[in-house]
Amino acid sequence: MKKMTGMLAAAVFALSVPTWAEAAMDHMDHGAMKGGVAHEEVVEGVKASFKVTTMKEAMKEMNMEMPKGMKETHHISVSFTDAKSGKALAEGQVKMKVMGPDKGEQTKDLMAMHGHFGGDFEMARKGKYGVMAKFALKDGKTRSAKFWYTVK
Repeated sequence: MKKMTGMLAAAVFALSVPTWAEAAMDHMDHGAMKGGVAHEEVVEGVKASFKVTTMKEAMKEMNMEMPKGMKETHHISVSFTDAKSGKALAEGQVKMKVMGPDKGEQTKDLMAMHGHFGGDFEMARKGKYGVMAKFALKDGKTRSAKFWYTVK
């Protein structure tokens, strides 16, 4: 009887983990934040700060017009700082994958620009997007970060 109760408790816990994990990620659902920080986390001593802006907002900030026929709808940027000193870390390589609500994937190498790395992605469909970044900075370590972003 004890063995069966233990197995039942383990099964209930195992089945509840995905729901619990998804609920915990809901606080990272920042689709309404226009150009603000969409996600921040510290990975092995490096603070990664992600911003998501619409292309319209990004072009307006640069006093530029939207190019005709541009299919990308959002600009995603990430900046890195040393978690202890706050010193900017602007050298390295960043690869980002965005998975859409339809499970379609876009993978791009982000370009270094003015102290951060950025790229443009098509996020026209409303829904939840998974954003995953793998980055290797000057120290040679490969790190990764991921978060959910909702387009409303």
